[in-house]
Amino acid sequence: MPGLLRPEDLKMISLDAETEEYNRERDLKKKKAQQDKELREAFMSRKVAEKALAIDRVNNAIRIAAQNGQHHLQVITFPSSYCSDGGRRINIADPEWPTTLTGFAKDAYEFYDTELRPLGYKLRAEIISFPGGMPGEVAMSLTW
Repeated sequence: MPGLLRPEDLKMISLDAETEEYNRERDLKKKKAQQDKELREAFMSRKVAEKALAIDRVNNAIRIAAQNGQHHLQVITFPSSYCSDGGRRINIADPEWPTTLTGFAKDAYEFYDTELRPLGYKLRAEIISFPGGMPGEVAMSLTW
């Protein structure tokens, strides 16, 4: 029959539990960092679809939005950290905010600028979240 647990045994049990929790949190942080890295790489390498396909997608999306009484369509969201300035120019509505775009956002803006702006569409960018008081997510919306 085993004896009663000693205080030293309890300290070891607590230490083992703390170590396990620390290792679990560390592994979770590493996994999240890897996922964030993969998402960023995908965003940076992604391109707007072939022009004809992109036009079909845009037409379908804005048609549905208009049928639902909308006058704008959120077309892309991404972390403000993907902007070269962390989203600061978007946050202050600086007219030069498009120069801070990178990756897919830059490609999408160029598609807007060459294909949609001449038709009278406008593109609005805004910070839609402020975790810890800092710019978080950026949303770009097409308006008509």
